[in-house]
Amino acid sequence: MRPSRSAAVVAAAFLLMAGAAIAAPSAYAGTPGGTHANDRNSDFDGDGYEDVLTGAPSGTVGGKKGAGYVTVQYGSQAGIGTARAAVIGQDTAGVPGAAEAGDGFGRALATGDLDGDGYDDAVVGVPGEDVEPVTDAGGVVVLWGSPKGLTGGAGDWLQADALTAGARFGSALAAAHFSPDIPGDQLAVTDRDDLTLYQYDAAVRRGPGMPAPLTQQRLPGTPGRPIAPRAMTTGDYDGNGLADLVVSGVTGGDEPGYGWSALFLAEVQGLRYDRDLPGGPSAASGDINGDGYDDLVTGEPSSPDDGGEFVNGGAVGVYYGSAGDGPVGAGGPGTPPVWWTQDTTGVPGTDERGDNWGADLSVADTDGDGYPDVAIGAPGEDIGTVADAGAVWVLRGSAGGLTATGAASWDQDSAHVPGIPEKGDRWGGQVRLTGPDRDGRFGLLAAAPGEDTGNGVVWMLPAGAGGVTASGSWTYDGGSLGGPAAGAAFGAAIDE
Repeated sequence: MRPSRSAAVVAAAFLLMAGAAIAAPSAYAGTPGGTHANDRNSDFDGDGYEDVLTGAPSGTVGGKKGAGYVTVQYGSQAGIGTARAAVIGQDTAGVPGAAEAGDGFGRALATGDLDGDGYDDAVVGVPGEDVEPVTDAGGVVVLWGSPKGLTGGAGDWLQADALTAGARFGSALAAAHFSPDIPGDQLAVTDRDDLTLYQYDAAVRRGPGMPAPLTQQRLPGTPGRPIAPRAMTTGDYDGNGLADLVVSGVTGGDEPGYGWSALFLAEVQGLRYDRDLPGGPSAASGDINGDGYDDLVTGEPSSPDDGGEFVNGGAVGVYYGSAGDGPVGAGGPGTPPVWWTQDTTGVPGTDERGDNWGADLSVADTDGDGYPDVAIGAPGEDIGTVADAGAVWVLRGSAGGLTATGAASWDQDSAHVPGIPEKGDRWGGQVRLTGPDRDGRFGLLAAAPGEDTGNGVVWMLPAGAGGVTASGSWTYDGGSLGGPAAGAAFGAAIDE
């Protein structure tokens, strides 16, 4: 439990109401080219290789069950491995707070260069944190990147100004270059109701134990559907050089349980709410057709059984970016998404109730052809008679957009994939295309948080000339990286 305290604020909080915009004050100095989703932002030590941040939110730390921890694996020319890695939790020196039962440190993750110093920073959600005397108020820890990578020292703590029991602040996170006048990325944080932006002042250098000054901006809601946020993604969908924000979740109110997403477009004046889009609660972004505009991919893994279109195994929708108003394609606002299911011609598998196809998504180029591909997790997929064993798919990008040509899927019954399908493994609960390797290809991380009776295991499927391949795949868990493995749900979150 933390004593109640708010993050340092050096400017008044700004309220973004429907149609209003938040202004932000100097030149972006974060990761070069970081406005596009294809320009990844998880290089914590600045060596030019992408690193991997993984959450184990149910891990037992210091005897506290469910306190949680995160791991970081530092990339190299050979990709990622288990040799150069670190384990960080709230018992790590310098990390704000203390490891306590049920905190869920690592339940949500994000990365970005928040202070514009050229080193990406890690953002860790702690939605189960009790902030005295408020239960499950939640919080966020910022771990700063450096030439030596992530350390717990001088980490920052963020929490909501108004504490509410069960709000679970830090449930979803994203960081990106939303404004032309911000020297670094801004951080977006949700709780069960609201969206808050944090801006670090890169001009004021941090001293030992001294947090960087912050500007806090709160977006209390949208005039559209009530959407309970579950995830966020960012991308430059309209090509204006600024990242846009999509908050993805499920509807509440009179028609609950449907996947929808709220789109916030970035302009010179700042972010503004634009509209709601069908699809959620998962989302990812990338320039699938290589036209210079990021595309939005949403996952609709389940919907209420009301006889609607997607009540069986789940669906994935693609909104193509354009110079028009947001990720809606050349037809302008209102252009519908292109929907994919396991029953789409050329997609392996069969659409079946409860598959949860689209529960997680990732976008990157797996075959080095210049067109990002889409990885899709279906943790509810039954393998033979084994319920909820899980599976993963990769669909290819092309000049014409997403295509079923070359589509492939894997599960633990596939050749060369370690392990065997077991009930409740939920393989594909998280998917993350990671890399690139020396040939510019991204391999696939597929997590099964339920594997080994809840320990959680991650599979690494490398990329060959033809894209992701099971040949040479291998596995690891939290214990492989030096963390407590038992019941950790390792891989429940992997930063995109």
